[in-house]
Amino acid sequence: MNKEFFVALDLLEKEKGIPKEYMLEKVEAALVQAFKKEYGNNTNVRVLLDPVKQDVRVYQQKEVVEVVENPETEISLEEAKAMSKRNTVGKIIEFEVKTKDFRRLSAGAAKSVIIQGIREGERKAAQQAYENKREEIITATVSKIDFENGNAILDTGNGNAVLLKSEQIPGEEYEVGQRIKVFVMEVNKELKGPLVTLSRVHQGLVRRMFELEIPEITDGVVMIKGVAREAGSRTKIAVFSRDEDVDAVGACIGNHGMRISGIVDELCGEKIDIVRFSEAPEEYIAAALAPAQIDSVVITGERACRVIVAPDQLSLAIGKEGQNARLAARLTGYKIDIKTE
Repeated sequence: MNKEFFVALDLLEKEKGIPKEYMLEKVEAALVQAFKKEYGNNTNVRVLLDPVKQDVRVYQQKEVVEVVENPETEISLEEAKAMSKRNTVGKIIEFEVKTKDFRRLSAGAAKSVIIQGIREGERKAAQQAYENKREEIITATVSKIDFENGNAILDTGNGNAVLLKSEQIPGEEYEVGQRIKVFVMEVNKELKGPLVTLSRVHQGLVRRMFELEIPEITDGVVMIKGVAREAGSRTKIAVFSRDEDVDAVGACIGNHGMRISGIVDELCGEKIDIVRFSEAPEEYIAAALAPAQIDSVVITGERACRVIVAPDQLSLAIGKEGQNARLAARLTGYKIDIKTE
């Protein structure tokens, strides 16, 4: 039986990523709990788990005393001497207890501790796997859709995780078996609550996709200086080239728009404006307001400016429901006041 027990621990470590040492601690605690349930909470017990010999032993410990006051933890000197003449007052004597002697209730208590340990171990293993992917993109498979609340259950390869309706791109619909890219926002290290928070609306998803899809960004030649996003509608991303011979905007768009089109398709047709970053705020703000043509930008205060456009460019600069101006302000960090001559 002991051999099968240690083989099971090896399988848990191999298949679920739960360290054997972790489960040995949980099993030891379970056996101690079962023993105390059987023989009294005041008893002293030592559990020996030997993976090498594949052996499990449980010992009850008692102290040798002149007069026994607590039979659960003490043994009289007379009884101890009968066992061995070398026993003296103060010595700790151990009595091996066969685990098969535990009653069914005690074994059930131990089993529940072990099962709980397995669950905690699985969660910790998944936590570590997600932590290594925090603020990164992972590809997951839609395994179930909750039509009541709109949440999607995803198989991430490290177990199931929930993609909340609030973290889905507006208007996006999923099918079971569909593979999608999600951004790992947060990892919950507590034992309760959602294990991981995934998102399709976080601006980090767009940033990481550019870093993965655009070789010049991956190599560090082109840098992403900022991202402003309203998921499902529009994103503005500012880029800067560290090499004068490399066009940052052109590198992101690619020949005939091939590079940017793959990202747009993954984001369900979301519009993406590639903005050329400049250290000169006037140039940066003008570029951020594209596709509108800007006549002039005047810095009016700390992180504030006035933008002048032709009358026929005003609605384009502001955008539908103010979206273009709003995203440009987020991207540049400037409060933008748009006026006509």
